[in-house]
Amino acid sequence: MTTIDPAPNAHSTDSAASYAVLRELSVAPLWRHYGTLLPAEPKNRARPHVWHYAQLRPHALHFSRTLSMDEAERRVLMLINPTLTEPPATVNTLFAGIQILMPGESAQAHRHTAAAFRFIIEGDGAYTTVNGERVPMRPGDLLLTPSWHWHDHTHFGDELMMWLDGLDYPLVNALDAGFFEPHEQRTQPVTRPEDLSSRQLLHGRLNPVWQLSQTDISPVGNYRWTETMRALDAIADDAAGSSAEGIQLEYSNPWTGGPIMPTMSCRIARLRAGFRGAPRRHTASTIYHVVSGEGSTEVDGQRLEWTDKDIFVVPGWAPYIHRVAAGRDAVLFAYSDEPVLRALGLYREQWL
Repeated sequence: MTTIDPAPNAHSTDSAASYAVLRELSVAPLWRHYGTLLPAEPKNRARPHVWHYAQLRPHALHFSRTLSMDEAERRVLMLINPTLTEPPATVNTLFAGIQILMPGESAQAHRHTAAAFRFIIEGDGAYTTVNGERVPMRPGDLLLTPSWHWHDHTHFGDELMMWLDGLDYPLVNALDAGFFEPHEQRTQPVTRPEDLSSRQLLHGRLNPVWQLSQTDISPVGNYRWTETMRALDAIADDAAGSSAEGIQLEYSNPWTGGPIMPTMSCRIARLRAGFRGAPRRHTASTIYHVVSGEGSTEVDGQRLEWTDKDIFVVPGWAPYIHRVAAGRDAVLFAYSDEPVLRALGLYREQWL
């Protein structure tokens, strides 16, 4: 007896019914998803973008007058990438925000699994207390508030304070590993000498041997701007530097020599006046803060003009070129998710 195949439209009808049943069973056919699951190269969801500090500052001042710290807890302008609005992020794995604190104010003590840092933009007289250690905040300082460390901010001075907040919460939340806990007091007790971690450990090559807890989180509370500038000034006129990033130095963990935190790398660079960078790309997503200077960065064909205190992003695997205007050097602070990619064996760079 001869078996006769069903007509072609019968195959189509049967397949449609089968696909419908698969959806009900929470199953999907791989052959329909090759292009999105296994792309030929990364397709970063973030896009190049620049935020101009001169445009943001008046709005921060407005809310400092109209929104109390009790209402806000943290008075922060979130810098949200236009393509990463829900949930909000600056690049896929990292967040940037501008925080303002006025004289006499304090920000509620809390802790969270997301790691954070503060890069101070302007002002004086405020402190961040981290696990009982009060750390002063001055322009150009880099203060660390590592994962699950208690921290709060208090302003004893007489001028406004503004700083850049950097956090890895988009990555932490994507891994479903986020925890948050408020402190029982608004400001935690000060239990250690002021700025002790910086005074003990910022010397770099001379570290206290009695501290045995040597982890992949830097124990330095504050990488002071005075020390950062001293390091740059010592070599900036003589070192060749990177053809893409200029004279770039990494804030390092004194115990390991590696990045300050497992999820974020922080770097500072001086790019000489008239600098024209070599084009390259890498899988790490990077957020830049212009400490000083003027120039532009071409990212994936888009020109981002920047000047003092602006913030801009270079998404992972996007080709980029830095250019500095004539007349004065530029200093760029940058942080990225490079440590995560290196730890997973996923970091790749390409010179173009």
